[in-house]
Amino acid sequence: MKNFNLIATAASGIESLVGKELRQMGYQTQVENGRVRFQGDIKAVLKTNLWLRTADRVKIVVGEFDARTFDELFNQTYQLPWDEFLPIDACFPVEGKSHRSQLHNVPSVQSIVKKAIVRSLSDRYHRRTRLPESGATYPLEVAIVKDHVILTLDTSGSSLFKRGYRQEKGGAPLKENMAAALVMLAHWFPDNPFVDPVCGSGTIPIEAALLGHNIAPGINRHFACEDWNNLVPAGLSDQLRDEADAAANYDIHLDIQGYDIDQNMIKIAQNNCRAAGLTHDVHFKQLAVKDWHTGQLNGVIVANPPYGERLGDRDSVRHLYRQMGELYRPMTTWSKYILTADLEFEKFYGQKATKRRKLYNGALRTDLFQFWGHKKRSAK
Repeated sequence: MKNFNLIATAASGIESLVGKELRQMGYQTQVENGRVRFQGDIKAVLKTNLWLRTADRVKIVVGEFDARTFDELFNQTYQLPWDEFLPIDACFPVEGKSHRSQLHNVPSVQSIVKKAIVRSLSDRYHRRTRLPESGATYPLEVAIVKDHVILTLDTSGSSLFKRGYRQEKGGAPLKENMAAALVMLAHWFPDNPFVDPVCGSGTIPIEAALLGHNIAPGINRHFACEDWNNLVPAGLSDQLRDEADAAANYDIHLDIQGYDIDQNMIKIAQNNCRAAGLTHDVHFKQLAVKDWHTGQLNGVIVANPPYGERLGDRDSVRHLYRQMGELYRPMTTWSKYILTADLEFEKFYGQKATKRRKLYNGALRTDLFQFWGHKKRSAK
């Protein structure tokens, strides 16, 4: 099989997690801002789409070059081996973006790239009439940063955070891959209790259960590349899905709890959990933060509480932070990981975090405040 230069894109702040996931799969990586580079064949493309928990997309790099004029952009795009990627009937929409570059007019950039690819395919397929574009979709992107052009083929289709289980969501939903990143950053082991005290639509506990059972996050969704008969051998996708299903450990017992003060959100979380096939693995209950107590040891709390971005909400949210501190500070064997955009969180929680990590929830700057517990063996 042909080897490709590949990119796994990621939200700012979690690129290192994507790199770690890829290295655990056996790939050599190069971590950059917003992406991780690696190499692999079409089997690797399918496998990484299936298994990456924290990435946004997996893309094939068709070519890279510098261009400062439209002629340079057209000529160098034309010279790339497009017939190795696109069949004659391929539908290939071109998206674009440009930052700090001479070629800053994105619609013009997209148009030039499209024309160059059409010319290239027409010449190589000896086609004198218009290309039909009636077949499978091959989403392309032209990205220009500081006059450096990267042309990529998106193998994922819809973003990888769309696992397929979220039937409904709350007012400020956390993307599934960001939720998975929080679980991974918590260094949670499946034999320990896991609690989300403000679970909303249940994304964090559901992602914890997928990780705890070693269930491939993409097992129940479709990827754009699965329609590419010219690149993907027949039966390969089914084979990799069967292997992923066999790798899951459905027998392990998980103690995962999700609480929320809003009964409507609990119902939504339960519906999402049912769609993920994890009804017996995650337990949701209506409960206020201040009303939860436990005698368990060595657990992990992962929470994405309201941020209080609107001025009228700030006081109530900071009251919630105080309640969290009063309840969680004495729980010294538990580790707590709390994501918020309120950079004064420690002041109201009443304790300085062991570590802070800057993450972006969409375009919003947030910090993950980490309070590490000291594990204790329970008495026999």
